[in-house]
Amino acid sequence: MLSRAFTKPKRSFKEYGENSRSGSISEYDDCIVGFIDDLPLIPCENNGPSLSLKEVLRTSVSVMGENARGLTEKVVLSNARLCTLKRFRKVIVRKSEFGRRVEKLAQVCNNCDYLVPITAYLYAKRIKLVVSDYYPMGSLADLLSGGRRGQTALNWNERVIIIESIARAISFIHGQSPETVKNMKMNVHGNIKSSNIMINIDLTARLSDYGFVQLADCVEDCDTKEKRATTHNIYCENLSQKSDVFNFGMVLLDMLAGVQDLSYMDCIVKLEESIKQGDIPFFEFHMKGKERKQALKVLEIALACTSSLPETRPSIHQILFDLTHLLKTSK
Repeated sequence: MLSRAFTKPKRSFKEYGENSRSGSISEYDDCIVGFIDDLPLIPCENNGPSLSLKEVLRTSVSVMGENARGLTEKVVLSNARLCTLKRFRKVIVRKSEFGRRVEKLAQVCNNCDYLVPITAYLYAKRIKLVVSDYYPMGSLADLLSGGRRGQTALNWNERVIIIESIARAISFIHGQSPETVKNMKMNVHGNIKSSNIMINIDLTARLSDYGFVQLADCVEDCDTKEKRATTHNIYCENLSQKSDVFNFGMVLLDMLAGVQDLSYMDCIVKLEESIKQGDIPFFEFHMKGKERKQALKVLEIALACTSSLPETRPSIHQILFDLTHLLKTSK
């Protein structure tokens, strides 16, 4: 099946070994806190919780992910509230600028139902972190990977809800005005990918990590360099709206057929007509009739988004219009 060829197995976090730097903060927080005083986190909400550095470090229970920019952990606070903690490896701005940028990003996130709210942040000498809401369903990457391992896979209607949610999140970001605030681009996300799409219980989605590429730089250790050398990065890392659209298109292809390798793009374009005619199995889930027509239209949108010529890629507002029209006329 063609869709099977497009999917590559993902390594779980545990596979990186005991000597990896991926351990939970709670395993060595005493060492960190021993060098610095306990500090209060700065809330991003008027009625936000009062948190301290020691509390978030010592209530960290598991690692959710790691990349060249930092570590993401699940935190269970004393009042049983769940949060997500993102600790950056290398912040690229000074303390006052870091706080100003996080607060600006939080204002945008906390005013959109399709972005993950930012709760609090801290800039200390040895640690820089941001706290945001936690989503027990995990990320889109988690759900897609689980379905491919034999767990309950997302059906087409569930995928449509997620697709529309992501498009609305990007549209909200791209519509920000003013576009730039003191050298920070407010109308670009910069890191759209399936692992940054968090899923609600009702299967609507929220986009996380908005603007974080303007807070921290990538720092690769031996493990991350080795991983990068053996895997394909399917997402564009340029800070522009056209790159956001490209990455959205790659998310769509992943949701449609598990496409996780750019080398298959030319193949998909050449075989598009055969896929439409049903001569080649492409989609990784069963559907027919109205659902298949919708999926084929989404495939067209995905291929337009991932055009090698940025100037030919549609705007997210046009994409959202097409998606909304598609869903209305297909009911």
